[in-house]
Amino acid sequence: MVGMGKGRWGLVAVLVAGVVAGCADGGGDARPSLSTASPNGPTGTATGKAVTLAVVGVVATGVEVPWGLAFLPDSSALVTERDSGRIKRVTGSGQVSEVGTVEGVDPSSEGGLLGIAVDPGYPKRPYIYVYYSSGDDNRIARLTYSNGGISEPTVILEGIPQAAIHNGGRLRFGPDGFLYAGTGDGADRPNSQSDDSLGGKILRITTDGKPAPGNPGGRLWISKGHRNVQGLAFGGSQLYAAEFGQDTWDELNAITPGSNYGWPAAEGVSNLDGMVDPIAQWPTKDASPSGIAFAQGHIFMASLRGERLWAIPVADGKRTGDPVAFFTGKYGRLRTVEAARDGSLWLTTSNTDGRGDAKPGDDRILRVTVTQ
Repeated sequence: MVGMGKGRWGLVAVLVAGVVAGCADGGGDARPSLSTASPNGPTGTATGKAVTLAVVGVVATGVEVPWGLAFLPDSSALVTERDSGRIKRVTGSGQVSEVGTVEGVDPSSEGGLLGIAVDPGYPKRPYIYVYYSSGDDNRIARLTYSNGGISEPTVILEGIPQAAIHNGGRLRFGPDGFLYAGTGDGADRPNSQSDDSLGGKILRITTDGKPAPGNPGGRLWISKGHRNVQGLAFGGSQLYAAEFGQDTWDELNAITPGSNYGWPAAEGVSNLDGMVDPIAQWPTKDASPSGIAFAQGHIFMASLRGERLWAIPVADGKRTGDPVAFFTGKYGRLRTVEAARDGSLWLTTSNTDGRGDAKPGDDRILRVTVTQ
């Protein structure tokens, strides 16, 4: 496994936490040892080695295929609906209002209106950024958000490979002020290894869609060899990334600038020269991870097929305890998790996406408390 250090542009090596059986630092070729805590009680409380999670309420119901969620300074959140192309504002008291519809969205089984991020300078810079599928490609656009409404999108980056599957889509501003995006291979595996393709990459760009200063080779991307990145989160200056595997292993990868993460030659730990192995891997039935968030020394990872929320303790880039699964099978498919300003997590279900078992009230946004 490639060693971890500072990148040329000052980003501390991204540390994705996870468990590899019998190996506290995640090295070697051992397989992950995953502890599962079963939910109990009406709130779905479960206790792991160092953290307790409890669903203490439902923030909102009836949201159609929620995908991205980003908090505003007033603690309300903007939520994207994948298939409708709508953005909704959700307050902590559960009020839901429609902000507007993003023009040009072309939904598919995994494509549509996906990630969303709020400009770090908001409201002086009254912008939000969205990642969406058009009829030809995936794009990142900037919109003005003011007076409860949005402007027409200004596309800042286009040409990201698009298909019915493997569109990536997560957006996240880093502590360096630049915008990060996880992309998929667009169902065309060679894209992940091609330096000329934006598919199967983690992008690092300015708010005008240009390569961020210090990117390796002056490119738009900082890492390649990914299959389908849908989870990005920062713990301080450390970036964490979650990735869908194909049939065997889902991954959590430590992203270092200029590194190659192996797809399609590698899925999970493969020990291939010149390619970085994941720090943690899960059988696809236990994860199929989408959004991740960092809070209270843990990476929280929402799982679709796995129908659970993983809590992975980390410190200084190393795992400090076993991952624990919460709420397994209780709320169905889980798509996105974000840390709210009050210390809780907002967790979205994805049961109306055509692959879940929708129940009355789905999809919903749950409020989860985290205690240690």
